Amino acid sequence: MKYTIFAAALLIASAPAFSLEMRPGLWEITSDDIQVNGTEMPGMDEMVEQMKALPAEQRKMMEDMLAAQGVELGTGGIRMCLSAAQVKSRQLPFQDEAGCQQEVTNQKDDLWEFSFDCPDATGKGETRLISDREVVSIIDSQYRTGTQEGSSRMQSRGKWISDHCGQLKPLNQ
Repeated sequence: MKYTIFAAALLIASAPAFSLEMRPGLWEITSDDIQVNGTEMPGMDEMVEQMKALPAEQRKMMEDMLAAQGVELGTGGIRMCLSAAQVKSRQLPFQDEAGCQQEVTNQKDDLWEFSFDCPDATGKGETRLISDREVVSIIDSQYRTGTQEGSSRMQSRGKWISDHCGQLKPLNQ
């Protein structure tokens, strides 16, 4: 599965459910239930540890790639910044790949269902707002990488960290 598909899924997973409002600021997205073609994959905390163990030059390259997509490594997942404008306007922070389209298919007080269609992946999911500081998401997708095709399923959790994002800028701003 291409990195951008994985990153796109993570970004969608963190998008707000809208009847209750998420807090703007720094969020950390973690996942310990990732399946690709029915095979359990390492959790995000393990992937973060693997990235931290890379040689300095490779790690910098990966961190730069993440930063270009508006995310950075956290303690057990990735971190991203949501601006007050994004939360208020209900815009998805998901445009890391040209040609991606997303649609909210159902919206309730604490549940937001969506679908997405990108050049290399299509899928659907739901995000449940637990509180203004916590969301839980499930995403099912079909992906294409060259001649390879497959499916993935990811459960993730987003937790609010702080009002301030430090050097990290909100995606798409």
